[in-house]
Amino acid sequence: MSAEAVGPNPSPDLEAAQHTAEPVRRHARDPREPREHREPGGRPAITTSTPRPEGGGAAAGGDAPAPARQWPILLVIAGVAIGLLVTATDAFRAGTLLIGCSLLLGAVLRWGLARVGMLAVRSRFTDVITYGALGTAIVLLALMAQPDPLIRIPFLEDIIHFSVR
Repeated sequence: MSAEAVGPNPSPDLEAAQHTAEPVRRHARDPREPREHREPGGRPAITTSTPRPEGGGAAAGGDAPAPARQWPILLVIAGVAIGLLVTATDAFRAGTLLIGCSLLLGAVLRWGLARVGMLAVRSRFTDVITYGALGTAIVLLALMAQPDPLIRIPFLEDIIHFSVR
């Protein structure tokens, strides 16, 4: 704003406000940040970046090799990969059951462990619901697969038959 726009004598309050503006706050993990800019848990008073999901820290200590620190997600990925290989070898039901059970295992790990590494994508609640719902859906569909379904759920059969037509 120029001096002409404000007038010949800008107010002293405006000048004081310009000189006493709060400094730009740094990222929460910056140790140089003053303590008064943080909440009691070490979290910043103002969010300046996207925080890691709750439980998103490595599952093993920093001295462990990288794969060992991420064992929960590696376990789930290995189960899904084995399930895909089994599915490719003409054992459709067994492979899809393995995939669904791997996702259910991911839900249990996310719910039961405090630190799960990269298995944590969102909040704990959202991850457990997502992994659990997808795992349950895959298991149910694998058990209902034709020919010779192991279970019969009439309203799901109607939905599947309606969507496949």
